[in-house]
Amino acid sequence: MVDDVLPSLVRMGHATHCKRCMIGLPASQVDTDPFKMALVFYCLGTLDLTGQIPADIKASETESWREWIWAQQAHGPGGTGFRPGPFMSVHAERDDTYCESSENAPQMIMTYTALLSLAILRDDFSRLDRSGLIAFLKACQNEDGSFSSEPYGGDADLRTTYCAFAISSMLSDWSGVHIDRALAFVASCRTYEGGYGQTPFSEASGMHSSISGPTYCALASFFLVGQGEQLSESDKLRTVRWLVVNQEPSGGFRGRTCKGADACYSFWCGASIAILGAKELVSELSIVSYIASCQFKFGGIAKVPGDHPDPYHTYLSLAASAQYPVPEVVGADTWLLPALDPLLNATRDTAEWAKRHIRVEN
Repeated sequence: MVDDVLPSLVRMGHATHCKRCMIGLPASQVDTDPFKMALVFYCLGTLDLTGQIPADIKASETESWREWIWAQQAHGPGGTGFRPGPFMSVHAERDDTYCESSENAPQMIMTYTALLSLAILRDDFSRLDRSGLIAFLKACQNEDGSFSSEPYGGDADLRTTYCAFAISSMLSDWSGVHIDRALAFVASCRTYEGGYGQTPFSEASGMHSSISGPTYCALASFFLVGQGEQLSESDKLRTVRWLVVNQEPSGGFRGRTCKGADACYSFWCGASIAILGAKELVSELSIVSYIASCQFKFGGIAKVPGDHPDPYHTYLSLAASAQYPVPEVVGADTWLLPALDPLLNATRDTAEWAKRHIRVEN
């Protein structure tokens, strides 16, 4: 890329790619079906960032998406949350109850993405079982402070713990979380490099799986609950150094030491740097230039240049770009995107809608 020219954002192409994935997944992405609710969030998030909702989406489409999400709200002895989708049971589309042996129990990450998806669609949340949601959080917290993905077990790491914090923040009610134990678990995942692993004694990482990055999850958790001051200045500086060093000459970020750059790390690492108030240490133009190189000419953004695009990398790349507005160069005007709330990972307007309509009324 010439220093004073930035390739244009393929805005409509990215939106079309995600709308197409909402209808049916291409063969290269069918392995994401078990995370269908998260996939819906990445698609809707892209439409939100590109300004397609509500202006360019039919009311009938918006309503059908809302209804599908609400059909995944499940109630049971472990509280109320949202499941990944109806694929686990032939009766899941109409059965909204579960028990310990059920295959359609709610899942923590899917509950977080469902709430944000409904906020993007500007739902009024009149159907949300708030007391059941708080019971769900309580049922998922473990003795070490971490949160399991489901009331009866499952993964327990920084991803699920962050989601519990984000849900509590949207509810404006922290009664479902033992905060001190949870923060102690988060702190135990810190490594000598300054980053955070998914669990204690794991390698520091900007990203672990197709759902969330542990270093971002750790930092966002501290700040969501208003405990950012628990991080000492030396700890913050070490984390910032680790994050900044992970930006490669290409402008892209790698998620772990000695790994290659990947477009999604632009969000996980970039948002972490933003949370710590150190955005001036990275080049906005370099970040967006790398993302531009990962664009597919017919729509969608891939993890690396020349790879297949997918909604996950498309959304996270745009979310990263929204946090790092580029200076005035040729093509920069096409990259103007809505401001992002880095703690909830949603546009500020959507985050405010969620906080205003999900909160538990006292």
